[in-house]
Amino acid sequence: MSREGPAGADQGRPRLVVGIAGASGVAYGLRALAACQDLGVESHLVMSRAAALTLAQETQLSLAEVQAMADVAYRPGDVGAAIASGSFPTLGMLIAPCSVRTMSEVATGVTSSLMTRAADVTLKERRPLVLMVRETPLHLGHLRTMVKLAEMGAVIAPPLPAFYAKPLSLDEMVDQSVGRTLDLFGLSWSKVKRWGQDVAMPPAADD
Repeated sequence: MSREGPAGADQGRPRLVVGIAGASGVAYGLRALAACQDLGVESHLVMSRAAALTLAQETQLSLAEVQAMADVAYRPGDVGAAIASGSFPTLGMLIAPCSVRTMSEVATGVTSSLMTRAADVTLKERRPLVLMVRETPLHLGHLRTMVKLAEMGAVIAPPLPAFYAKPLSLDEMVDQSVGRTLDLFGLSWSKVKRWGQDVAMPPAADD
């Protein structure tokens, strides 16, 4: 059951901060929360106000139902929350999806919400920060911002389909993208189809 604040935390499990920003693709964040449940990872959720609007457009879930998928859920303006401090240990933070606004705010270091404050903390503590940026096409300003974030230590991981996995549904495509980002935190989710393991490699060509 999701609760606001660290009272809902379990000290014995690894923790992952999951951010859901207002870009299209809220399904990525929802599946990340489901993966945390499957993996026994304690999820700490923060959603932007814009994400609540996207949720209503793209799903039939209420905000309360999504918050209930997390072990701990925080208000977007609660900048005094546990995940706003580097002394609160986590595996890192995944923002899925990540809007251009959120990406840009993290890049400047001038953070105005719990989402971007938690991301900034993740960077300063040298923990993995993975941004599933959802935008296309990208102009030069977007690209320069991504370069700046990469130089700061963030991983830019747009959710792109892996056709070699031969997905049969949108759900499988979403799960593959989410699972590959979880790999970056050292978490192996069974939904991922892996090259040379679940997906057969073609026979080697003659030299």
